Formats: sequence, C-alpha cells, structure tokens
Amino acid sequence: MTTEAIGTGAGAGASAPVPVGETVLLDLDEVGGRVERTELPGGLRVLTETMPGVLSATLGIWVGVGSRDETSELSGSSHFLEHLLFKGTATRSALEIATAMDAVGGEMNAFTAKEHTCYYANVLTSDLPLAVTLLSDLVTEACNTAADLESERTVVLEEIAMRDDEPSDAVHDLFAETLFGDTPLGRSVLGTVESIEGLTRDAVDGWYRSRYTVPSIVVTAAGRVDHRQVLDLVIAAFGDRLSGDARPAPLRTGDAVIDKPARPAGLIARRTEQTHLLLGTPAMGRLDDRRYAAAVLDAAVGGGMSSRLFQEIREKRGLVYSVGSALSHYAGAGSFSVYAGCSKKRVPEVLRLVRAEFDRVATEGITPEEVARSRGQLKGGLVLGLEDTGSRMSRLGKSELSYGEYLPVREVLARIDAVDEGRVRDVAAQLFRQETCLAVVGPYRESDLDRL
Repeated sequence: MTTEAIGTGAGAGASAPVPVGETVLLDLDEVGGRVERTELPGGLRVLTETMPGVLSATLGIWVGVGSRDETSELSGSSHFLEHLLFKGTATRSALEIATAMDAVGGEMNAFTAKEHTCYYANVLTSDLPLAVTLLSDLVTEACNTAADLESERTVVLEEIAMRDDEPSDAVHDLFAETLFGDTPLGRSVLGTVESIEGLTRDAVDGWYRSRYTVPSIVVTAAGRVDHRQVLDLVIAAFGDRLSGDARPAPLRTGDAVIDKPARPAGLIARRTEQTHLLLGTPAMGRLDDRRYAAAVLDAAVGGGMSSRLFQEIREKRGLVYSVGSALSHYAGAGSFSVYAGCSKKRVPEVLRLVRAEFDRVATEGITPEEVARSRGQLKGGLVLGLEDTGSRMSRLGKSELSYGEYLPVREVLARIDAVDEGRVRDVAAQLFRQETCLAVVGPYRESDLDRL
C-alpha cells in the first residue's frame, strides 16, 4: 500500500477548511483501476474504486448498525428507520427526493442487515454530486416525524406479512431463531408485529440520533469516479460534522462463540403444498481463517448443480425441486445450513440423505477433484460477481465495516487456491460432528418434529 498527501478540503456548510488525512492506495491494477481510502476528521471513512471502463457510479453510505444491536423491545427498529429516512428531510420531501433521482434515470434504495445498514444510489458519473447530496441528506437530516412513522408502520407490517406468506422466506428466519435463540442474531431483521406496533416516534428517532454518528459511517463509491472529487463532495455534504478527534468505531468482534443450537427444532405449522426445511449447525465467524476452507466445503456439499446434495437428492432420486447449502458469517458466529422444499411424504427420506451426507463428509472429507472443482466455482463466482459498480461498492463497504481491511481480489483468489483436501476435511469434521437443528414450515404438529 502507498499513501498520498491530499491536503485540505472545504465545502458548503463547513465553517473552515476540513483537514484531510493521507489517502492510502489499497490496490492498483494494470488497466488503471484504483482502490483508495481516506479517513476524515470525526472518524468518517471514504473508500473509492475507480473503474475506467464504465460510464456510471454507485455510491453507498454505510452505517455500522443493524438488528444485532437491538434489544427485544426495539426489534426491527434499524429496518424501520431505513424505511423512515426516505420519508423526508429538513430540506426535501419524500416526493422531491424520488423526483430528483428519477429525473436523471438513477436508482436509489437501501437495505438493513444483521450488522449494518446501507443506503445506495446508482447513477451516471455526471450525476454523482446529486447522489452524494441526496444520500447524505437522508442519513444526516432525517425528520422522522410522528405522522411519517405511523404511515410507514403499516408498510413495515405489510412487509412482515409478505415474509410470512412466503414459506421459503419464513423458514430462514425460523432457522436463525432455532439456532441462535432469543438473541439479536436469532431475531428477524424485520422485527415482529408486536415490536413494530409498539415502536414510538421517540424510540425510533432516539435510535437514529444515537446510532447514526460519524464514527459509525463509511462512504463508498465505485465506477468512473475520482477519489479527490468524492472527498470534496463528501466534505461539502457532511460539513461541520467532520470535526473533532473521534476515531472510527472499532471493528465489531461479536459475543461468545456459539457452539450448539439454542434448541433442536422449530416449527411454523401451516397448510402448504410443500414442506420447507432448513437443517444446519453453528459455524465460524467471519474473521476466522477457516472460512475459506468452509466455503470450498459448502460448494462441494450443496453449492451448485454438481454438488453432492443436488446430485443425490434431486438428480438421482427426484425428491425435490430445490436443494442447496449456505454458509453465513457474522462477528464471532456463523451458520452452515441446507435448505430443501418437498412434499410432506418425502421429508423423512430427504432429511435422512442430508444427515447421511453430513456423516460421510465428516468422516471422509471430500475428494481432491471436488476440492479443485469447488475452488474454481468460488473463484469464478467471485470475479463474475464483481463486474458491476454496485457489487464493487458493496465489497468496499463490507471490507471496511466487517473485516477492517481491504483484500485485493487476487489475494482472495490466492487464499481460495491455498485450500487443500486436508483443510476441508478438518473443517468438515468440526462442522458436521456438532449438534444440528431443524426449522420446518409445513403441515405438522410440534409432536411430529421428534420423528423427523
């Protein structure tokens, strides 16, 4: 990495020029792509990736707060707030915000996760100043009025109802609850009907005032962008907030490691044509170096059409339409799970086959051919998934907030290539010899779960 002195910047709303620290060059490729990072006063971080071959840019403003930070009484407040911020600011109404973005053909949206919230806009490069102005206004100057809260409360309750009407979505929230229990990781990002109905304007606005602070914010941009220009725009937009000697919020490290499920099974009893299943175990956190071997294992067991579970359960036996595995990482914790959807009469056989594969892989590992194929699948998926500005912007934000470092793509590819059969066997033994838990959405009673 190299550093470049940037000097000072000044913008509208700033009472004095803002001293700008050194800009660190994190990566440089042979076609002129650059990844750069600057830390501004007050702890705000700005990362950009210059992509010379495109004509657009995606901007993201990330806040290091998500549903994992909530108490049970405030469950769903981070997601509720994400909705509410689009209702208007001190200087713009919701219609004015939407009209300004539509007028340039841009897209603006947001999402809330367990450990962060992101507001983003995809625009032509010439409209990047508008994107910075609108998004920063949303994040720093939201009104959060009582009237807006009441109208958006209904929208969020409808979103919960939509999740409940889709069994394949509901079973994932149920699995998290079954694995992690009544903890922030176990609770849905959406909250519950009861928690959303109980949220007050003071509670939501208080959450906003206390959590949306400059040390928790990261601004990322990718596309045909210039780091110096992005810095100037951000300085102008955040103004007097860029002051003081506060440092960025520390990297989230997580709570105690979760080594067994909170309970063996969970059920949402519902008359459905298909039974929706998730069977899984605890896994390592996202800073654990074994995550690369776990990713190779995931790809081999259930990550694609050539995977063991897909071939055995769908192709050979025709028991399901959809089956596959997933690996999730959080700070200090994670999960490995297998999803399947099938008719009720086929559930026992599907679960038997999944458990048998867990036992087989825990004992034998996977073959060298499977390791090589899975490494290739992961590398190809990584590179192909970074072909657009939005994915590059997202990678910058997650690198800073979730990992505390930026790894060039070539370094990630090298770490995947370093995974061998022995490393995968060790991880498989650790994951698949643990207690499992089962989440079920379908036409069952609680007493039925003991027989599955």
